[in-house]
Amino acid sequence: MALLFSLWKREFHGYNSAHLRSDVIAGLTVAAVALPLALAFGVASGSTAAAGLVTAIIGGVVIGTLSGAPYQISGPTGAMSAVLIVIAQQFGLKGLWITGLLAGVIIFLLGLLKLGRIVNFLPAPVITGFTSGIALIIFIGQIDNLLGVKTATNDSAVGKAAGYFLHPLPPINMQSVYCGAIVAATMVLLPRFSKTARIPAALVGITLTTVIVTVFGWKVGVIGTIPKTIILKDRYIPTLADLTHISTYIIPAVAVAALGSIESLLAGSVAGRMTGVKLEADQELIAQGVGNIILPFFGGVPATAAIARMSVSIKSGGITRVVSLVHSLVLLAGVLFFGVFIGRIPMAALAGVLMVTAVRMNEWHSIRFYVSKRFKDAILIMLATMVATIALDLTRAILIGVVISVVTFVVQASRLEVVPTSVEWDRLRTAGHDVEHEHDGIRVVYVAGPLFFGASGGFMNKIEAVGACRVLILSMRGVPMIDNSGLHAIEHIWHEQLKQGELLFLCGVQPQVRQMFDRAGLTASIGAEKFFWSGDQAIRVASDHLTDAEACEWREGRVLNDEADALAEEMPLGVVPVE
Repeated sequence: MALLFSLWKREFHGYNSAHLRSDVIAGLTVAAVALPLALAFGVASGSTAAAGLVTAIIGGVVIGTLSGAPYQISGPTGAMSAVLIVIAQQFGLKGLWITGLLAGVIIFLLGLLKLGRIVNFLPAPVITGFTSGIALIIFIGQIDNLLGVKTATNDSAVGKAAGYFLHPLPPINMQSVYCGAIVAATMVLLPRFSKTARIPAALVGITLTTVIVTVFGWKVGVIGTIPKTIILKDRYIPTLADLTHISTYIIPAVAVAALGSIESLLAGSVAGRMTGVKLEADQELIAQGVGNIILPFFGGVPATAAIARMSVSIKSGGITRVVSLVHSLVLLAGVLFFGVFIGRIPMAALAGVLMVTAVRMNEWHSIRFYVSKRFKDAILIMLATMVATIALDLTRAILIGVVISVVTFVVQASRLEVVPTSVEWDRLRTAGHDVEHEHDGIRVVYVAGPLFFGASGGFMNKIEAVGACRVLILSMRGVPMIDNSGLHAIEHIWHEQLKQGELLFLCGVQPQVRQMFDRAGLTASIGAEKFFWSGDQAIRVASDHLTDAEACEWREGRVLNDEADALAEEMPLGVVPVE
């Protein structure tokens, strides 16, 4: 609570009537945008339009008050509805409420345990992939409403889409199609005109469609009665019997919690860059957790932070979390005083809103970037995650995407650079270093890249290819990390040098890598005196150890390979590549 009070104090310091006016105007604007989305996402979640409104109202008050930043506005979202519709089809509304409640507990615990940074471990192509998958789920899920038909349900979007081609369709209601087309056209065209760019196009499209349907008496499906209350008749009332089935909902709850956490923190990160105000991630998770624990008891569906509504708030001049409260009060007024009109909104109109939203929610800039730059690994990860999202579920989709990302990273990171070099004695002398003896038996090998299990085998092979030399100096300034496999590789090289009566020196070892050497006992075994910060120090000490004739014959000249040329400029003084 101390952190929350600190946030409130900082946020409302110097707050005045001008700030309040800006917040109220922004709240009214956000409410106009949120109303059609709340209705649409409530239906898309497998619940009702009323449930969507309740979620936006309660989420705006509870989560908005407790959130980790002044700009957070929460409610039902498209991404969440894509997951919830599957849960509702499998377990019914009660299962949906229990899942939401458990997800709230999980999110709350993530915040309490200060795990808000966990979202940073998700690769960008994975996020892009499941966002695209979710967009497809939303789009496919609204085809029935758009066409005014009812087809068989399916546990996956792939199965649902295939059904339209494998089975004959019922008669299409063209009036429903017209309703969806009017809303979609309004959402696409209205923002193109500068004078109407700030008008909430979805609300205009829904209003226009509803008027047309009412005036001309079109026979289309409508939302139906909107209760004049935020405590719905269809809400979660716990019973002891629910405890016996609690394990059934754990996996769906984890999926909902994962999505809720990811979406909220990513939205907060984007809004933070827009405003310059950093999101307190752990406090945000606590807020999301509390909100989602409460929502089922009002009949709402799981909520997350919504970037679309937050960006509208910021662009409309919103300053504090008062915007979220005002937005909720306006939606509440809509429920109490305009419920009759809201109930006449065609379902096809909501389908139009959702389909346009689904197309827009794709991260098109990231997709274009991966494709235009031909990042094959990123494209593979993105496509695999997207296909898994629409064919399986979010939890497995993220797992598949992360696993592919890890494998790709390991393959890329295992490309260790190992460049053998010889010593340029004249250069050392020119630089003022006192060198009494010149020995060709000294070989310096420059190593660049993480030395871990994926690279250790190749590393040893490349060192063996260097051949025998009296003193082998490993320049490890370019090695940012080492694991146990890498330590074993160094130990093996050291033992091989000892067998031949030869020496191993190491230079430029980074502090974090040196700590691993110390913990493994390798520093003591090899000898601390054989660790040097710079290559020239190692070379001078090595030359003092050698008085015999050159043990190895190396030709001076051009670089060993093209890549070594760039690496040579970063090498320690006195070390140059050889042909």
